[in-house]
Amino acid sequence: MTLRQSIFHNTSIPFAILDAQQCFVDFSKQWLSQFNLDPEIEGKNFLNEMPELPEELKLDINYCLEGIEHRSDSKRLILANGDSVWYDWKISSIHENDVSSPNVLIILEDITDKRREEELMIKSQEVARIGGWEMDLVKNSLYWSKITKEIHEVPEDYVPDIERAISFYKEGRSRDTITHLVQNAIDSGKPWETELELITKNGNELWVRAIGEPEIVNGKCVRIVGTFQDIDRRKRIELGFKEVSERLSLATKTAGIGIWEYNIPDNQVYWDQNMYLLYGIQEADFDGVLEAWQACVHPDDIEQTSIEVNNAISGIKNFDTIFRVIWPSGDIRWMKAEATVLRDGNGNALKMIGINQDITDLKRTQLQLLKSEESLKGTLENSSIGMALVGKDGSFIDVNPSLCESLGHTKEELLNMTFQEITHPEDLEIDLSYLRELIQGKRSTYQIEKRYFNKNGEVVYIILTVTAARNIEGDISHFISQIVDITARIKAEKKLKGLLELSTSQNSSLLNFAHIVSHNLRSHAANLTMISSFLNDETLGEAEKNDSLGMLGRASNGLNETIAHLNEVVQVKLETDKKLKSIQLPYIVQKVLMDIQALINKNDVEIRVDVPKHLEVKGVLAYLESVVLNLVSNAIKYRDPEKPKSTILIKAWEKDQNVYLEVADNGLGIDLDKYGKKLFGMYKTFHRNKDARGIGLFISKNQIESMGGQISVESMPMKGSTFKVVLLKG
Repeated sequence: MTLRQSIFHNTSIPFAILDAQQCFVDFSKQWLSQFNLDPEIEGKNFLNEMPELPEELKLDINYCLEGIEHRSDSKRLILANGDSVWYDWKISSIHENDVSSPNVLIILEDITDKRREEELMIKSQEVARIGGWEMDLVKNSLYWSKITKEIHEVPEDYVPDIERAISFYKEGRSRDTITHLVQNAIDSGKPWETELELITKNGNELWVRAIGEPEIVNGKCVRIVGTFQDIDRRKRIELGFKEVSERLSLATKTAGIGIWEYNIPDNQVYWDQNMYLLYGIQEADFDGVLEAWQACVHPDDIEQTSIEVNNAISGIKNFDTIFRVIWPSGDIRWMKAEATVLRDGNGNALKMIGINQDITDLKRTQLQLLKSEESLKGTLENSSIGMALVGKDGSFIDVNPSLCESLGHTKEELLNMTFQEITHPEDLEIDLSYLRELIQGKRSTYQIEKRYFNKNGEVVYIILTVTAARNIEGDISHFISQIVDITARIKAEKKLKGLLELSTSQNSSLLNFAHIVSHNLRSHAANLTMISSFLNDETLGEAEKNDSLGMLGRASNGLNETIAHLNEVVQVKLETDKKLKSIQLPYIVQKVLMDIQALINKNDVEIRVDVPKHLEVKGVLAYLESVVLNLVSNAIKYRDPEKPKSTILIKAWEKDQNVYLEVADNGLGIDLDKYGKKLFGMYKTFHRNKDARGIGLFISKNQIESMGGQISVESMPMKGSTFKVVLLKG
């Protein structure tokens, strides 16, 4: 290897020499290193060894092999793996020993990192809105970069000059300042950095940061270069902050708030002027150390405040406390103090910055309020009627023992509830409507009679009086409710009303019974008298006497039957005061169905039963069995023979304090418009059934009512009937 070849091989430039067939003739070590190639590439084809190159490079190699002396360019190439690479090349045609076919020298560099840095620089300038400028004093010319033109809102082809550039600055302080700074840089070579206001070509006003650096040659300024940055957003925030700070200073002075700072390592305390006013001391009398502040604190509060300061410095809790200070005059004032601890990168406490506020008047008011609250608390606890403090959302804030006793809840249970939860749904809306009027100021108080549910789900009748309690601003803070339990009175009234209704019903039944006795027995008496007269007639023949005796027998049987029916009715009336007992309703239903199983089978009736197990009612066993038997047997008796299948549904369920029993069929039905008022009367029949006596429903109704229940019916001719019985829950 010659010396020249050795120098070429060791140069830091990545180059290669190709022959006319584009095969490697020579190359530098830098070429091998940059493209990670094997030194054995000499004589091998360039394109085969390095296939991933820009097409423009390959064309330039061909141009130079064809006789063009020089070609150069820069291009980005996207590789097969998706990476992006920038190449910069210079190609020259070279001839050795006058060979007609030239070789080519290629200098090829991978400038990806360099281009990436340039792009990042450009991007950062665009993001930071930093432009460049240059003022050439020799040529009297001015250059603005793209970003600088964008800041001034001028087109890219705009050509600035020195005079017009200065006119962009806002007239007054900004224009005068930049004029002075430029002239001072020209005269004395002094650089500048300032923040001024600019009026753009579009008339927009913004803040800019201008930096100028003069270049001095032979003691004379020949050029000024610098940067130009849009700082409008930051500057306006800064000015806004300054304005807010000034307002805050004024506000703290007006509100009596003092600002302080405690330099922890140096044990130095700094107060603003308001702090001296709050502590009633002169600035000259304050030594500016922590102990000087502690000397102002009430002796009974020193220990606690010291603990609070140490906890804040240690990071255990924020500094937020209330304490007393003693003025030199002896006056005691209450202070509220809050502070933030500033720390270094290692978490060490450096400063505490906080405020003090005189809350003496508030504290005195709170103490008076506390006494009032204690008085109210005593009234609340010792009142013989229910009392509660209720929030605006309906939650119980406090309740007294009387209310807990009425509702059966503990105090803790009620404090986790709202009055809406325990109010009877039918009474809630009227209560809320009055409450809304109270909130709207349309009334100062209201009183209503309403119902609550106690812990066992039972109804509690009350008289509720509600009054609004207001805070210092006059806004409603909560409500004071007084609750008088009138459940005993309401139950007594209902019982008295029930007895009155029962007496009225019994009187009506007895009057009806008297009419029955009067009518039926008189008819039978007249009939017997007539037959007796026939028997006493001696002129009658033997056959006629036999007929009369038959008539007498039939009349006697009819009388006995009538008396038996009347005796059943009387028996119902006489036993109304019997003590009702708990009876298993499913047992009664099953017993009745077993007793009449032959009748059910004979008439091919489908019976469906939906009666929950263990469902109990209060009643008389014989009455309840009679009622179920009568309703089911009637449903069978008055089935519709035209229908392919007769069905009877016996259904029962409980709700509140009652049990509901329904017996529904698809039989002949009843015309209620025609017979509805007579349905439960004695001897009332509505179908031509030879077994109909017209007394079953009458007796059933009396039996049900004697057990404290009710019976009703829904029916349509040829559709069927549903008898509904309401009984007391056992």
